[in-house]
Amino acid sequence: MNKPKNIVKRADTIKKQFLGVDFEVLSIGEKSMITRMLYKTTDFVPFHKHPNEQSGYIISGKYRLSVENQEYVLSVGDTYSILENIEHSMDVIEVGEIIDVFTPIRKDYL
Repeated sequence: MNKPKNIVKRADTIKKQFLGVDFEVLSIGEKSMITRMLYKTTDFVPFHKHPNEQSGYIISGKYRLSVENQEYVLSVGDTYSILENIEHSMDVIEVGEIIDVFTPIRKDYL
């Protein structure tokens, strides 16, 4: 049986901030990373794109996700996947948390 290569205990997560949004880097693998985004109602992530595929799971809160020319209101239990190099933005309607997985690793989050 193969052993996991990267185990991170809760006390050892890496706390960061990007575009004013607080988040934690939970785990980094060879090809992917997991983050926990901690959104406040004053946070807004403007339209941007990156060379990483991004998939997310809404733990709590309510959000307006804009992907290209479409808007989606997301809340607890909803998920999304955004292909690499696709413009998207996030408006926070209610404070909450999202788990995001990026492939490949977002070097600007390190």
